[in-house]
Amino acid sequence: MSGPSSTPRGEHAPAPGVTWQTELVRVEQLVGDDAPDPRPNRKTRRAMQRAARRTK
Repeated sequence: MSGPSSTPRGEHAPAPGVTWQTELVRVEQLVGDDAPDPRPNRKTRRAMQRAARRTK
């Protein structure tokens, strides 16, 4: 293993695309008060089924 170099490395240009400016876009959706409740996702449905089996 060698020690640290006595000559420092020069600066280099960054990789292409690294310095691009990005813009964050909000994608909020308004849901009406009279809208039905959304269906639970698969993980939640499976947890509810497991809980129902345990209480039988």
